[in-house]
Amino acid sequence: MPVFKKLRAKEVALAACFAALYVVLSFVPMFHLLGAFQSITVAAIMVPLIGLMLGAYIGALSALLGGIISLSLNTSFSPMSLAAGVVCTVCAGLLYTNRRTLCALTYMILLLVFGSYPSYGPVWSFPQVMWFHIAGLLILISPLQSAASNSFKSNKATRLLLAFFVTSLTSTLAGQIAGNIVFETLLDPRAIWPVLTFVYPFERTIIALIAAFIGVPLFEALKTANLINVAQRLKK
Repeated sequence: MPVFKKLRAKEVALAACFAALYVVLSFVPMFHLLGAFQSITVAAIMVPLIGLMLGAYIGALSALLGGIISLSLNTSFSPMSLAAGVVCTVCAGLLYTNRRTLCALTYMILLLVFGSYPSYGPVWSFPQVMWFHIAGLLILISPLQSAASNSFKSNKATRLLLAFFVTSLTSTLAGQIAGNIVFETLLDPRAIWPVLTFVYPFERTIIALIAAFIGVPLFEALKTANLINVAQRLKK
């Protein structure tokens, strides 16, 4: 793939560092997923940042590598977490490089598959659980997301904070939808839809907020060190 031919040694090193950090954070629980056998770990905060720092393709490779290692080492890390991490990273990277249409299309396809999954899909069993996912899609196609993507070039901390929060929120929702699709293939989740309807919006909002407050200083530090040029260069 032409994208990977453009990689420099420092970019490979940066991707490896993020993958290693992802593995370490996958051992730190943050929320317990009700009705399931896993916890959401602090690594969930890291995945949108990986996409924002490295771009969609290299970020996805970093998240996939970190996720596979975590899956092999950490019994509380599940295939749902792996799928959610990769998709979240891809969406964050696409939004950082202003490919909002492709991100929105990916989001809509995932939402359709999740909602209409045979027998277990919430469209057939409990459509109310999809309300915040739909809200995320509306944000994604709205001027708010467009403004957020454009704000990554700003030198103002408040605009950067908004950019990181909005982008992390829509990206982590896309990841959660992907994780739910895997959930549907492994278990019957219909019993927990009523509870998750009220839980996951707070969960995803907290993840996006923390990612934003961590992401802004990290972004500035990497930019100062001339390490935050991967996504821009690979877009060409």
